Amino acid sequence: QVQLVESGGGLVQAGGSLRLSCAVSGRALSFYRMGWFRQAPGKEREFVAAISWSDGSTSYADSVKGRFAISRDNAKNTVYLQMNSLKPEDTAVYSCAAGRLINMKYEVEYWGQGTQVTVSS
Repeated sequence: QVQLVESGGGLVQAGGSLRLSCAVSGRALSFYRMGWFRQAPGKEREFVAAISWSDGSTSYADSVKGRFAISRDNAKNTVYLQMNSLKPEDTAVYSCAAGRLINMKYEVEYWGQGTQVTVSS
């Protein structure tokens, strides 16, 4: 089974930066796209960013383009989410995910436990 463990969440002031990490263990990881999702209180879970484990191609939600950057370190089996220019509306539990493109849609197969990010005004 693929295991995902997030870390790096915390409290940050608006305009600040935070870097999340997702430690990944498992096999056949090249078949997966790694992603970050977030869920704010009272809101539905939403997609944030994704990266191909094999070729490094990325995609982002419009709300975070230009502010967030997803990356991966294959040697360390770790995926990162660098978050800059943080806004209060970025406050949420951020979860790492592993999924695949099924009929050109991203279907998550594994989830991490999540890490809390709180942005104060």
